[in-house]
Amino acid sequence: MLTTNLNAMNKAGYEVLILKGDGIGPEIIAQAERVMDWLELNRNIRFLRSHALIGGEAIDLEGAPISDATMQKAFAADAILFGAVGGPRWETLPFDQRPERGILRIRKELCLFGNIRLAKTYDALVNASTLKPEIVKGLDLIVLRENVGGMYFGEPRGIMKASDGSLFGLNTHIYTDEQILRVARLAFELARGRRKMVCSVDKANVMESGELWRRRVQELHDAEFSDITLVHMYADNCSMQLVRQPKQFDVILSDNLFGDMLSDQAAMLAGSLGMLPSASVGPIGPYGVRAALYEPIHGSAPDIAGKGIANPLATILSLAMMLRLSFGLTAVATLVERAVESALSSVGTPDIIRADVRRVGTVEMGDAVLSQLENLKK
Repeated sequence: MLTTNLNAMNKAGYEVLILKGDGIGPEIIAQAERVMDWLELNRNIRFLRSHALIGGEAIDLEGAPISDATMQKAFAADAILFGAVGGPRWETLPFDQRPERGILRIRKELCLFGNIRLAKTYDALVNASTLKPEIVKGLDLIVLRENVGGMYFGEPRGIMKASDGSLFGLNTHIYTDEQILRVARLAFELARGRRKMVCSVDKANVMESGELWRRRVQELHDAEFSDITLVHMYADNCSMQLVRQPKQFDVILSDNLFGDMLSDQAAMLAGSLGMLPSASVGPIGPYGVRAALYEPIHGSAPDIAGKGIANPLATILSLAMMLRLSFGLTAVATLVERAVESALSSVGTPDIIRADVRRVGTVEMGDAVLSQLENLKK
């Protein structure tokens, strides 16, 4: 099961930690919070919100990309809603002190091992994709990326000096049985709620870690998920197939390195990074609560920060994922998603503007979603 029944815990509400971050983070999070306000007033949902610093803002005010106090809040929350971090101001800092280390620490310490990225093409945005409309119309897939292992976390790592005095960079691509099996199980569980197809991606032809990945995914499938169609595909072929015939996929399961690239590629099939939400989920802990962080997949976009033109829809859709996956509020999540889709029929931010709709900014797009929520509640 992916969802958690927090009502069974007799909680007064859903405890949500909000981390706005840097760049456009505060602007887009503000619009998601407006949707939360609406849901509290109109759907009898109570969000127990707390706010904390992360990224560059945390470095400036607290001396670190994320403080120990904020980490304690993260551990205590039922879910985390995150904006974005980073920007030119902090690019000259040492690697281990940069804003991005804040989100990496959360992923690691909360063991958010599975990154779920949705790639869905809305009818209103079919022509926004760089691919032909007939290739992307109706696209609805998930890239599930292993999030805390592989190349990005493996040891040893670093820039080192060889015996002859020359430098070399070293990263270790390593996966254990446990890391593979838990993310594979998540993929099969996701597929059971969709079209029951999983494509597991690796490079088993040239990497021993990929060979183990393929073996363990197949064994789990055969033992517990034989109702799911499983295919294996090399990462380079999957990249090609995403451009050639993306609608063949339902759930793509991948390691950290390949998933990082494939998920961005899949996102652009939908027309804009500003439209795609994601969830990073961890193991089920005490009281049956699964740790989870929700965020838009785009970055902090410092070039447009403060201009009021950022697209907040990926953040609002990330909130919808939270409602569905963390809180089990499927009908409410669907309502928010329908409001977003309806808003796209009349307005667009600069990244998704087209000739037949009105150009709007961040706040106006939030207005449009709230207006559609009002229409849909009738």
